[in-house]
Amino acid sequence: MHEFDEDTMVTAVDPGVYAGTMSDRWSIGPVPNGGYVLAVGMAALRQALPKPDPVSITAHYLRPSRPGPVSVHVETVKVGRRYATAMARMAQQGRETVRALATYGTLGAGDGPSHIAGGPPPLPPRSALAPVRHDAGMTFGRRFELLSTTLDFEPGRATGPAEVSGWIRFADGRRPDVHALGLIADAFPPACFHVVAPGWVPTLELTVHIRARPSSAWLRCVFRTRFLFAGLLEEDGEIWDEDGTLVALSRQLAAVPR
Repeated sequence: MHEFDEDTMVTAVDPGVYAGTMSDRWSIGPVPNGGYVLAVGMAALRQALPKPDPVSITAHYLRPSRPGPVSVHVETVKVGRRYATAMARMAQQGRETVRALATYGTLGAGDGPSHIAGGPPPLPPRSALAPVRHDAGMTFGRRFELLSTTLDFEPGRATGPAEVSGWIRFADGRRPDVHALGLIADAFPPACFHVVAPGWVPTLELTVHIRARPSSAWLRCVFRTRFLFAGLLEEDGEIWDEDGTLVALSRQLAAVPR
């Protein structure tokens, strides 16, 4: 079993209630990464809903999660012919940590006109890029191979747009699927580090729109921050597979590092 599948596994213990364990293998310092926490919640939603694919999920982070037991309470809101919607409440030690609202469906089942006004970020071949190195205390970084040209900057000094881009895949060879895209959406260093000194960037809300099932192990990503003021920032992301298909869009609202 791959690390991601092992560390997001949940078991139904009562109707609508799932139990799992938050692993310390996906942490930044003492705190599990927000995308990983979302993936644990999505594992419960995946079991609770009759549709196979997440289409949209929005998570509000109420307090930091910690490695250890976690419960996920899923309330089905509606099951329709094409889509099913549910709410998930994640809790540790009796305190709610995350509340998420998700809609599931079947990707690729729809038809209609297309209008695509963008494309994957231009990146050098992977053979021309060196892997990004991570601090020893960042266990999350060791779960991926990350190749980027936009992380070589002087912290806190704007040398260009607040943007990070690059190639990413699981270090243990797992191929990404739709339930891993919430994790990938929060896997790159924050783009805001181009304009403010690096520090803790707590996510308040993360929304991911899943548009297609990934067809490749490597994914091509870009994340941008345009508006950073009054103690808050937004980060918009695009995730593409090697076939040039947009597989997910993301937006998160986070606090500016102090």
